[in-house]
Amino acid sequence: MQTRVDLNADAGESLGRWKLGHDSELMAHVTSVNVACGYHASDPVTMRESVRTALATGTAIGAHPGLPDLVGFGRRRMALRPDEAAQLVLYQTGALQATARAEGAEVVHVKPHGALYGMALTDDAITTAIT
Repeated sequence: MQTRVDLNADAGESLGRWKLGHDSELMAHVTSVNVACGYHASDPVTMRESVRTALATGTAIGAHPGLPDLVGFGRRRMALRPDEAAQLVLYQTGALQATARAEGAEVVHVKPHGALYGMALTDDAITTAIT
């Protein structure tokens, strides 16, 4: 029996002139990436570059939505109603899906970032709303 392991990493976290990470080198060594969608990090140009790099390296693309917290890099909890959390995820994932579609790619998974991920672990209403 052959086993497949998905080696996953976060990517696309640069923002404007601020560069973070070495995405092209990273994507050559992983099977999937979680692309930041603009609220905790990233911007439309970075998202598109990430999608293009993933396509070129055969790396699966996932959305990495976070809380609207650029200063805290999405790591500070916020008081959100479940419907607000759902809309944040929908909005960010939709932006990445549109970008991927424009490049002929597909978003195949969603992994919440930072504090949003932590909130989903401890609050069943948030978990249900964002899935």
